[in-house]
Amino acid sequence: MTARQLVADQVGTLARSNLKSTLDVSFANVNLSGAKLLLSSAQSDVKAAYAELATAIGLPGQYGQGGFTLAPEPMPNLLPDTVDSLMDQALRARPELAGLRLEHNAAQQFAKAEKDLMLPTISVAASAGFVPSSDAQVPGRYGAVGVNVSIPILNGHLYRARRTEAELRAKAAAQNVNDLANRVARDVRIAYLNASNAFERLNLTAQLLDQARLALDLAQRRYDLGLGSIVELSQAQLNVTTAEIASSTAQFDYQVQRANLAYQIGGLR
Repeated sequence: MTARQLVADQVGTLARSNLKSTLDVSFANVNLSGAKLLLSSAQSDVKAAYAELATAIGLPGQYGQGGFTLAPEPMPNLLPDTVDSLMDQALRARPELAGLRLEHNAAQQFAKAEKDLMLPTISVAASAGFVPSSDAQVPGRYGAVGVNVSIPILNGHLYRARRTEAELRAKAAAQNVNDLANRVARDVRIAYLNASNAFERLNLTAQLLDQARLALDLAQRRYDLGLGSIVELSQAQLNVTTAEIASSTAQFDYQVQRANLAYQIGGLR
């Protein structure tokens, strides 16, 4: 915006001195109007993003009271060379997997308990006491112990059916654990690939921005010396703006992909 305003002012001054044509003035004004339009749209997007942030953190009225003071997020550390360590961490730390493992263990214990119902049960009963006043032939103290053995035989195969049901439920719980583990491994691998791709784009967009700035500097000098056209200068300015947007987008996209990877491995607390 500032650069295009400066060019428009310079071209207007030179045109009034008959050093530039009115065509150059028209091109400069068109570029300036386009920059103003983009600036207005960007400002509107910023306000909308602030409103969404306020709603996301549970303070919908905070934005209307002055907004937030944002600080740049530091860039994450470098990615590991392989995804294997991240997969191991995800399989250990993902709470969904931990919950399914507990359900599987509970199902196994319940199946074992149902199996034990088919075993004989032994109960012991004991009794003791004394007689305050009795006949001489009756002892004053007495005690007795009894053992009862119960063998489940004729129960209509109830215990066998309950045991089979419990074992099948335990197997289903084990399959749920394996299925979720496979999906977690897939999600971690995809998130790792996306983060690696985003990291590569950081260097590519940085190179693009350097080249665009160099081209703009050369185009500006050519235009100042009368060797280049306003179209060439405008295109160089547009290339710089596009490269700056791509560079900023690549940085934020890398941070987003790293946050997604941290979520997939269970690292967000």
